[in-house]
Amino acid sequence: MALERLQKVIAQSGLTSRRKAEQLIASGKVKVNNQVVTTLGTKVSAQDEIEVEGVPIEKEAHVYYMLYKPRGIISSAKDDKGRKTVLDFFPEVEERIYPVGRLDYDSSGLILLTNDGDLANTLMHPSHGVEKVYVAKLKGIPSKQELAKLRKGVTADRELLKAVRYNILSADRKKDTMILELTLVEGKNRHVRRMMEALGYPVQKLKRERYGFLTLDGLSPGETRPLTPKEVKQLKNIAK
Repeated sequence: MALERLQKVIAQSGLTSRRKAEQLIASGKVKVNNQVVTTLGTKVSAQDEIEVEGVPIEKEAHVYYMLYKPRGIISSAKDDKGRKTVLDFFPEVEERIYPVGRLDYDSSGLILLTNDGDLANTLMHPSHGVEKVYVAKLKGIPSKQELAKLRKGVTADRELLKAVRYNILSADRKKDTMILELTLVEGKNRHVRRMMEALGYPVQKLKRERYGFLTLDGLSPGETRPLTPKEVKQLKNIAK
């Protein structure tokens, strides 16, 4: 079992520098397996539970992945009904990853998975304005006046649902359908579907094509890839 110096493990978690970690240890602010440790150079293993000022540290290295989620897949770590989840597409990943936000069961498209909780929470918060672009196939053809309501907001179940932008990609008068591109910065439950239903144009098919600057280019449904270091850096810059 590999052992590492306690101050090195604390520094590797990203919590603080090694020098600051040494100061925290010496001042009695670090616990290992619920016992205060003040001796510098104490060796610990991956199984040891470490707390700094009462907060457990994350010992896993952060990892970041993208999945082209197919329809009929649950966007959670597990499902009590035994249905397939997004984690089933990552059998080789040992870290405890989880999805950033959700795509509903009947929707497809880009979803991020990571074990970086801080970044995930920041990306999901609407105040950071991370854009998500969806393409929806609608039953019916809304007028320009009706579509204009999307930017002001449509009320559904006492919630105001809005899009920051929309773009008509096509309309089929014979089939009475429209393909509409929608850009959101919020991610409320079934946001696009509820918003369009409230207007009277139910969504027949929905796909998320972009998350921030990330796209599905090069991926087919069910395929995954790790994010590049450059992409991770860009995501963190967006989150700031």
